[in-house]
Amino acid sequence: MAKGTVSLEQFYQDKYGGLPEDLQKNIGQFNVFRIEDRLRTGTTSPTFIRRDFFKIMLFQGDNIFHYGNTSIPISGHTLLFFNPRTPYTYEPLTADTSGYFCVFKDEFFKENLRLNLSQLPLFTAGAQPVFSLDDANTNELKSIFEKMLREFDTDYLYKYELIRNYVSELIYLAMKFQPVSSSFEHPNAAARVTAVFTELLERQFPIDSTSQRFELRSPKAFAERLSIHVNYLNRAIRQTTGHTTTELIFARITAEAKALLRHTNWNIAEIGYVLGFEDQAHFHHFFKKQTTLSPSDFRQV
Repeated sequence: MAKGTVSLEQFYQDKYGGLPEDLQKNIGQFNVFRIEDRLRTGTTSPTFIRRDFFKIMLFQGDNIFHYGNTSIPISGHTLLFFNPRTPYTYEPLTADTSGYFCVFKDEFFKENLRLNLSQLPLFTAGAQPVFSLDDANTNELKSIFEKMLREFDTDYLYKYELIRNYVSELIYLAMKFQPVSSSFEHPNAAARVTAVFTELLERQFPIDSTSQRFELRSPKAFAERLSIHVNYLNRAIRQTTGHTTTELIFARITAEAKALLRHTNWNIAEIGYVLGFEDQAHFHHFFKKQTTLSPSDFRQV
C-alpha cells in the first residue's frame, strides 16, 4: 500500500485502538457513525490522501470538500460519495455540523451481491458525486442511516445482509436524484468498446506499491487485450468521447502521477518507473509536456 493511502484498519485503529471484535467477522468492515459523535471525540477532518475504502456521507452544514484537484463548496443538506481512487479532505467542522456517514470496503458488496462498485457512476475515478438535497430527500436519507445505526447494534444473524440493502438504497436513490452522464446500458458498439476500454484502464489504478507497474500504455496494447483491431478501438473511442485513445491514456497516467507526487514520498524515479517509464528523463519530459511543470516543480506547488 502506498504511503499516501490510509487503510480502513488504520481508521479503526485511530477510533477504537484496533478492529472491534464484531468487525473482525464483518466482510468489508462496514460501520456507520453520526458526525456529531465524531466531533465529540475530536476526530473530524481527514488528511488529504486516498483511503482504501468507500464512504457515503449525509452532511448538514456549510463546508468545502476537496476532491483531487477540485474544491466544492456545499451548504445545507448534502449527500456525498467518496471512492478509493480519489484523495479528498474537507475544511474543519464547526459545532453546528451534523449528519451521518458509513464506511466499507469493496468486499462488503462482493460477498453476497453481484454489484461492482467501481463500475457505478458515483464511484468512478474523477467523479464528483455531490448532491444538494431538499427536505423530503433529506428525511428519506436520514431514516436510512438511522435504520443502519439501529441494525448495526443488534445481534440479528443477517444484519449485514439487511444493511447491504440499506446502502444499496442510498446508492440508487442518489443516481435517481441527479442522473449522471455514464449509463449502464450502452446504446451502440462504440459505446460498449469505450466502456470496456475504460474499465480495463481503471483496473490498473490506483498504484499502491513501488513493485506495481502500469503495463498497458498504448492503444495497440489495449486493442490486443480486447481482441480487436487498434483502428477500430481508436474510432470507437473518438466517436464516443471526442478524444483519442492516446489522449485518454495519457490523461489517466498524468492524474496518477500527480496523486503519487503529492501523496507519497516515493522519489521521482520510482514514480516514473511504476507508471511505465524506463528512465526519469522520459517521465520528466512526459509530465512537463502534459502539465507545463516538471515533476519536482509540481511537488513543490
